Amino acid sequence: YPYTGKHHSCAFKRADVGADDVGFVDLPFGNEDALKKAVATIGPISTAVDASLATFHLYDKGIYAAKSCSILTLDHSVLVVGYGSEGGKDYWLVKNSWGKPWGEKGYIKMARNMDNMCGISSAASYPLV
Repeated sequence: YPYTGKHHSCAFKRADVGADDVGFVDLPFGNEDALKKAVATIGPISTAVDASLATFHLYDKGIYAAKSCSILTLDHSVLVVGYGSEGGKDYWLVKNSWGKPWGEKGYIKMARNMDNMCGISSAASYPLV
């Protein structure tokens, strides 16, 4: 149900559950090849990144490659939905949760194959349903 910012009673109804998870798979730490394979064969993959830099908050276009972000200090959950190349540079297509006004209509192209940029493949996982 939609976020209202107010306390209210839970509207959960067991009969409305369409699926349930039975577990999850953690991808190998820092393994961008495993992340690429999972995105191609499983679908969107949840992960976390270091989004602490102002350059991340102010991102609006292009391929994001911040040399000073961390692969260990991850502070923001995102969804890897695809990958590609642009101008000879590889990128991950990542959906953020900050809405369409941020980035490229709510998405960011994060550098791929650049030493696990901002921890993109440090904590990737997907559910088993």
